[in-house]
Amino acid sequence: MLDRDLARLYGVETKVLKQSVRRNTDRFPEDFMFEMSDEEFENWRSQFVTSNSDKQGLRYAPFCFTEQGVAMLSSVLNSKLAIQINIQIMRIFTRIRQLLVDNTEVRLEIAEIKHTVEQIAKKQKGHDQNIELLFEYIDRLQEKEERTVTRTNSKGEIGFKVGGK
Repeated sequence: MLDRDLARLYGVETKVLKQSVRRNTDRFPEDFMFEMSDEEFENWRSQFVTSNSDKQGLRYAPFCFTEQGVAMLSSVLNSKLAIQINIQIMRIFTRIRQLLVDNTEVRLEIAEIKHTVEQIAKKQKGHDQNIELLFEYIDRLQEKEERTVTRTNSKGEIGFKVGGK
């Protein structure tokens, strides 16, 4: 989360939040909080299409907080509001994590179903080929039988023989 968003939630100015973090740098290692690089900051600023970006709080690179950094902020901004907001944020992080886990489980189940359907399709394709081959054999047998019947009828005489001739 960005410093300005957290400051708004905690009901303090962004500069107050940043000042509190700078006074307690030992509490915020790199995996808790980092400041955007100049390149990241310029890229981020270019995403906002406003004519007066300085008034949007975009003059300085923001601090970016991880879940642990947000948790640490409640100890730095030691107020009842900060603690209550922090509890809500932690619950949201927990809910997001649970949604990701649930989503991952659903994706795995879908992948398993897709794999099963593909296997069935391969088997069915094999069965289809076997059935086509079977019909081809039946057609050949029918043609052979028709040729045999035609040959026997053309050699023999039609009708009855009278008197032994």
